[in-house]
Amino acid sequence: MTIAVLGATGGQGGAVTAALLRTGHQVRAMVRDPGSVRAQVLAGAGVSLVEGDLTDVEALTTLFRSTRAAFAVTTPFQDGLEAEKEQGAAVVRAAERAGLPHLVLSSVAGADQHTGVPHFETKAHTERLLAVADVPSTVVAPTYFYENALGPGGGVAAGSVALPLGPETRLQQVARHDLGHVVAAIVAAPDAWAGERIELAGDDPTGPQMAAAIGAATGRELEFRSTSLEAVREADPDMGAMWGFLAEHGYDVDIPALHARFPGVPWTTYADWAAAQHWPEER
Repeated sequence: MTIAVLGATGGQGGAVTAALLRTGHQVRAMVRDPGSVRAQVLAGAGVSLVEGDLTDVEALTTLFRSTRAAFAVTTPFQDGLEAEKEQGAAVVRAAERAGLPHLVLSSVAGADQHTGVPHFETKAHTERLLAVADVPSTVVAPTYFYENALGPGGGVAAGSVALPLGPETRLQQVARHDLGHVVAAIVAAPDAWAGERIELAGDDPTGPQMAAAIGAATGRELEFRSTSLEAVREADPDMGAMWGFLAEHGYDVDIPALHARFPGVPWTTYADWAAAQHWPEER
């Protein structure tokens, strides 16, 4: 089948694209700039590129009419929260216009809980639009990504794992490539998954367990530092609201039940994921 992937040059879309290619599908990716390095890497892997923007209903409709299914992920982190709502509305409207046989929408775990976290609420807005649209669909809702630890603010190069959580708080997380495997499984059996909302988590380590796993992978002794939630709230209200939710409530995925439903997914543990990464050298 030919599957459309939106956001293929990003982390989630890239993982989904890789999983679809591994399972023998053709992928048609909508990208803003076909000449970018990431887009050209996709083209080199056999992905067909279509230039367009996630708010362009006409371009999305044309893309969806040429595919059997689509994976869509929206983001507020480039153009803002209202832009993410606009992206979601355009995707749903185009899927309905095109008569798309199956849309897999990426949201976020907890978005259906009225958390008040701004970027959870924008995704919940798209979920509500999709629920009343005439589009066969499945919502996948990942928890926190393991890959966030690779960002510059994690403190690993300085010898620590720093999060605004207590040392005993568990944080449900998932590897991006496991998200890709789940989407590939859903696309392969759309009737079995249509109408479902599936929250995704692979493991639930505490901060000290994360530090120990990365330490074992790097051969260094890392400490866990519990940083100030108030400082995060002052610096970035959206992220502050998210970390407040994670500290006070947290995600609520039934991990054993989820893994039993998708036995073909590798469901990488945090320690195994950490062992496979290239970590920065100690400063």
